[in-house]
Amino acid sequence: MICDCQTNKVYLAEGIRHYETVAHNLLLALYNEGIETEFLRHTDSWKHVWARDYMPIQLTKTRFLQYRYAPDYLKGYEDYIPPYETICQGLRLKRMETPLVIDGGNVVKCSNCVVMTDKVLKENPGHSEWYLRKRLEEAFECEVVLIPWDRYEMFGHVDGMVRAIGDHYLLMNNYRDFDKDLQQRLRDALSGRFCIAELHYDVPRPSRLSWAYLNFLQVKKCIFVPGLGVREDEKAVEQIQGHYPHHKVILVPGCQELVREGGALNCISWSILADRHHSKKENV
Repeated sequence: MICDCQTNKVYLAEGIRHYETVAHNLLLALYNEGIETEFLRHTDSWKHVWARDYMPIQLTKTRFLQYRYAPDYLKGYEDYIPPYETICQGLRLKRMETPLVIDGGNVVKCSNCVVMTDKVLKENPGHSEWYLRKRLEEAFECEVVLIPWDRYEMFGHVDGMVRAIGDHYLLMNNYRDFDKDLQQRLRDALSGRFCIAELHYDVPRPSRLSWAYLNFLQVKKCIFVPGLGVREDEKAVEQIQGHYPHHKVILVPGCQELVREGGALNCISWSILADRHHSKKENV
């Protein structure tokens, strides 16, 4: 499994250009760190802002897992989904295919496992949890750890809930500031498998947008944190830097408008370990 910290190239959807401040500040930050960046073709619509959700999961340097992207939150709004099959063919990726419905925002990769929310069960009805977990583990070629879905977040994404620090070490979002019941349920689900650190903003009434700090973009030993223009910005960078001492943590200002739409920097990007690929499919 190729983890985010191993990646060296970033793809963005063309639609992010409609968020001019975010696009400018992120591209500048990536350029300053010497990170190769490219735009995905066929994503120039203002509806095609996101990239992570539909692009395949990188398993090895040359192999990617292509899943079916058909989330319930886009039912009736399928024009928000770009032609990802065509996009991947243009990139000449060697893809393995699974018929399972998966959402890229609901996948956090460690080198030896994948963490997902249990919303994946809802997206694949008709299968028992045991069977679905077995099929997911066959597709990802590693253990799959399921955690409770945050029902206040309709997407069911995990990349705003926890992020990998190491194989057995996760960083959890600041649920202690807002939802201590969910905080405990997540700890119960994860503590037998991981050591857990938590973000926390010791200020009166933390910003409701503070969830977005964990939805950072991690690539080439750099972590790009969305800036919200609030007092927690500095505290978020300081805490994340403390948990990732071998990374350079960089604040990307002006992400408020994007975050209010429900996503942040991990959502708008697709990071990979770049190599030569071939357009070939296999079935899982």
